Amino acid sequence: MLELYQHDLSDIWDQDLDVHGEYGYSLDRFWSNKDCHAYVATVADRYAGFALVDRAAKVGSDAHWMDQFFVVRKYRGAGVGRHLALRVLGSLPGPWEVGQMAENHVAQAFWRSVVAGCTSGEFEERKLSTGRWQGVVQCFRIHPA
Repeated sequence: MLELYQHDLSDIWDQDLDVHGEYGYSLDRFWSNKDCHAYVATVADRYAGFALVDRAAKVGSDAHWMDQFFVVRKYRGAGVGRHLALRVLGSLPGPWEVGQMAENHVAQAFWRSVVAGCTSGEFEERKLSTGRWQGVVQCFRIHPA
């Protein structure tokens, strides 16, 4: 699914296929680092999306960061993304940052809605225009259930 995700963003994420015809993305840290988490969403036992979380916050220094988030096109608009997002956020209480590329307006609208819903509108949005990662970031806290 990572290849599909990277292909979906190829018009705004400056990357090219490698010599094997793949975008390539190393997942090693998600299996070996206790601060990294990988989630998979399924619908009727079929892969529908994924989320990758680490602690590489962009605004603060100690927050969960939604490193990658993807829902297969077939399942978009059916609530799969919202369900996955809420399950992931709820599984890791504490401070969070979720970022979207500046050009990805659909993702920005999605995350604003999700974050507003699970925080009763208590979040801060920042725009990062300098540094290695640039885009829109929602900063918020998830309280234990």
